Amino acid sequence: MGTPMRRSSNTNSIWYTRRTNETMRLIITTFVGIIFGFFLGVSFPSLSLTKVNLSSNIFPSVDLTYIEDKYSGLSTQALLNVWSALKGRRGSHKFNNTKIWIPTNPRGAERLPPGVIAAESDLYSRRLWGLPGEDLIIKPRYLITFTVGIEQKNNIDAAVKKLTENFTILLFHYDGRTSEWDEFEWSKRAIHVSVLKQTKWWYAKRFLHPDIVAPYDYIFIWDEDLGVENFDPEEYIKLVKKHGLDISQPGLSPDSGMTWQMTRRRDDTEVHKDTEERPGWCSDPHLPPCAAFVEIMAPVFSRDAWRCVWHMIQNDLVHGWGLDFALRKCVEPAHEKIGVVDAQWIVHQTVPSLGNQGRAENGKAAWEGVRERCRNEWTMFQDRLTAAEKAYFEAMGIDPPNSTAR
Repeated sequence: MGTPMRRSSNTNSIWYTRRTNETMRLIITTFVGIIFGFFLGVSFPSLSLTKVNLSSNIFPSVDLTYIEDKYSGLSTQALLNVWSALKGRRGSHKFNNTKIWIPTNPRGAERLPPGVIAAESDLYSRRLWGLPGEDLIIKPRYLITFTVGIEQKNNIDAAVKKLTENFTILLFHYDGRTSEWDEFEWSKRAIHVSVLKQTKWWYAKRFLHPDIVAPYDYIFIWDEDLGVENFDPEEYIKLVKKHGLDISQPGLSPDSGMTWQMTRRRDDTEVHKDTEERPGWCSDPHLPPCAAFVEIMAPVFSRDAWRCVWHMIQNDLVHGWGLDFALRKCVEPAHEKIGVVDAQWIVHQTVPSLGNQGRAENGKAAWEGVRERCRNEWTMFQDRLTAAEKAYFEAMGIDPPNSTAR
């Protein structure tokens, strides 16, 4: 009987100890929970959501009082933090109508209001004083450029003296000698740009951007070796307008040396737009060199035609050879819009002054190296134009026609 009594005592002792441990654990856990809750409550002050002005765009149909009552066990500050995060996320995609972004503005100017954009400029000289609106007594309507060396100054002087106040004069100096032109009174009004040993097409690509010369109705891009005794620029412009020419040149006198038949002056007409060349030279009577063709020594471009031609000039091909055969790409119909003005004619003196700006090497004279590059550039330009046209037609799913670049 003694043994069962000892077993009962041990069992009660174990049960009592276990229950005491569980009670202590519960008390400690409860105490820790109270302490944790206390500090949590201190760190999140009480705030009623019904007293917060929330945008109706965020919660358009939600009863915030209902939310607070239903979820009263949650910290209101915690709910507010969630709402703020959602608002911030939404706000990051919200269109801010105080910012300007106009995709149709010129590239780089999308953030500007259209009324302040000055997309075009000019070559008009302005005063440093007074009101801007009073700077210009007259705004020239035509621009004439000459690429010059000092040895041809008398030739250029004769040409400039033919011009009226309707012309802006721009000289590109390939020999760097600009101050010596000051002997001419008109030179003080002209614009001078000087970079050694560069061609007129190099200058044109860099200084005659269409947005810079936009105010001018016509742009003359002339060589320095042109005789103008029989040329009147104002009468020339009248004939260009009369015959609807966007690309033109004065006729060349018979003593102008070697020229294309198309650019030779005729005695029986004001303007001609086509010609007959040697047999086999023209596959189509409407194509160069029988039509839609002028040479690059003395071209005159309308504003719109020049905008196209400028983009066609290759940045690295400085001599412009081959350009004359491609000018027709910029007007339509080219055989009507390109022509030679016979009633106002010039003499091409064929002075190889720029050729002498080359370098003698490999046993070749300076001019020979220049001429070789001219021929190479012609081939390169033809190849580029042909390849570009082919790539375009193939991308459009059209069988490319025979190349017309040559």
